[in-house]
Amino acid sequence: MTTSGNDVQSVERFGESYQRLKREVNKVIIGQDKVVDTVLLGIFGRGHCLLVGVPGLAKTLLVNTVSRALGLSFNRIQFTPDLMPSDIIGAEILDEERRFRFIKGPLFANIILADEINRTPPKTQAALLEAMQERSVTAAGQTHLLPEPFFVLATQNPIEQEGTYPLPEAQLDRFMFDIRVEYPSYEEELAVVKATTSDKQEVVQPVLTAEEIIHYQGLVRRIPVPDNVLEYAVKLATRTRPGNSGVPAIINDNVSWGAGPRASQYLVVGAKAHALVHGRFSPDIADVQAVAHPILRHRLVRNYKAEAEGVTVERIVDALL
Repeated sequence: MTTSGNDVQSVERFGESYQRLKREVNKVIIGQDKVVDTVLLGIFGRGHCLLVGVPGLAKTLLVNTVSRALGLSFNRIQFTPDLMPSDIIGAEILDEERRFRFIKGPLFANIILADEINRTPPKTQAALLEAMQERSVTAAGQTHLLPEPFFVLATQNPIEQEGTYPLPEAQLDRFMFDIRVEYPSYEEELAVVKATTSDKQEVVQPVLTAEEIIHYQGLVRRIPVPDNVLEYAVKLATRTRPGNSGVPAIINDNVSWGAGPRASQYLVVGAKAHALVHGRFSPDIADVQAVAHPILRHRLVRNYKAEAEGVTVERIVDALL
């Protein structure tokens, strides 16, 4: 598999577009550089992202700003305990001519902000499973395609347990990245407070069209991957599974369930996107390592021993790398 002349030009344009995109987002989002980079990698890798952080860290604002900079349609769904699947995907109604007609729900947009996704029961969480995997929804036996490109960017508050429903492993596995949003530094918080307590409003200009995003997603998939990088990504995923040969002791001692094949796929796609962002035509092992933490951290299920002894997922992934 080789890179064509058109693709070489596309890689150069991609780098320029990415930097313009970052500049537009940074008009509103101060700091959180790694978070912004990872969200954009997920978008160009055609994956979904879960943003985990305490309240007030601009998770919702980040998603809204990214959607404006990308020039895509955007819907925010506030997940609540009484939310029903039909409130998300839509429902059939009997119209004036006494015929059933499907009314599309808020899921029919390019970017969906699933705000506080763990506040709704599993029945409603499961309404996203088909949409995230197949990019379609089925209602009353009819399949309806979602618009392309399509992303779910979900937020979750890690400190409140009252009235929340933990996401099941099958749901977590649909997310390409689990992104941890940390507190800003003192200087960043100073800049945030200065910017948000005045009457100045930054205008975010669209940088890319939906067609350009789809083109760049295809470019990510087309760039070649050396065999050693492919093998490294697959070995990294398989060595998270306790009981397999060659698995390190920290996995056998602390992990109940490891990452599935979807992790191997995302490690390769994420490495490709990471290489393109840095102007390279092929990923190397360092690119796989750069995306390993957000891809693996929500796919490793720690056992009781690990939780009791405070062995974190971050420490386990560090040991693997």
